[in-house]
Amino acid sequence: MERISLFDSNINLLKKTLDLRSANQRVIASNIANADTPGYAPSHLEFEQELQQAIQGKGSAHVTHPNHIPLGASDLSSVTGTIVKDPDTTGIGDQNGVSIDREMMDLSENELIYETAAQLLKKKLTQLSYVIQGGQ
Repeated sequence: MERISLFDSNINLLKKTLDLRSANQRVIASNIANADTPGYAPSHLEFEQELQQAIQGKGSAHVTHPNHIPLGASDLSSVTGTIVKDPDTTGIGDQNGVSIDREMMDLSENELIYETAAQLLKKKLTQLSYVIQGGQ
């Protein structure tokens, strides 16, 4: 029997986008908070490619044994992203690699995408509520 879901794939994608953008916000905030910490190497969250592969259904390589590790994300629930440390490129002073200007740009971009996803999710849920109430 086919499983029926109340939420369509767009709602699940928007939810995952909000989760990943929230995690990205925490990484960026950590970089900003440590802007004056000597020797601090900033990080960034890489998830876009993994998310794209899950959307396209790629990365679900055939595994011959249940204990084998899959090569990529096969569905949205398995997309978590990876925190990557950036190398210090400043080469000056306290060897802190945080660029406040870059972090603020990343923060603004992340916030804009988060807010857009939240508005789209709200619209989808409003439509779902309308249907549940019988169009009233």
